[in-house]
Amino acid sequence: MTIKALRADTAQLDAVAQLFDAYRGFYEQPSNLAQSRAFIAERMAAGESAIFLAQDEHGEALGFVQLYPTFSSIDAHRTWLLSDLFTTPAARGRGVGRLLMNTARAFALETGAKGLVLETATDNFTAQGLYESLGYVRDTGYYTYMLDLRES
Repeated sequence: MTIKALRADTAQLDAVAQLFDAYRGFYEQPSNLAQSRAFIAERMAAGESAIFLAQDEHGEALGFVQLYPTFSSIDAHRTWLLSDLFTTPAARGRGVGRLLMNTARAFALETGAKGLVLETATDNFTAQGLYESLGYVRDTGYYTYMLDLRES
């Protein structure tokens, strides 16, 4: 089976929105396809993220990765935040996640970025294994903090 990754645009909006909704469900958010579609459409329209979609030879959507641009003031370089990676349950174990991660890496290199950064749940051992197999190193020098303004 041939699997390819392509830069998603509005022609793939519905496919990405469905995957994004399933991704949010993986993180225990209630399904809301309209909200997911609106969110992805806004990112695409504003050019605020780079989204890559994995498809099989029949055009079936198998997964996606979404990157947001960010910058390191210390290094004075662009980096990409690998915010979202998701593969359908049927696509898992078929190299789709690895293809998307390598596509993100190639894109970061093409754009002259210093690197890619990501976060994952502490109990997401499958993802951690993938990331580490691709050369990602767990940061032990910094803590991540979050101020939830919806709760204030």
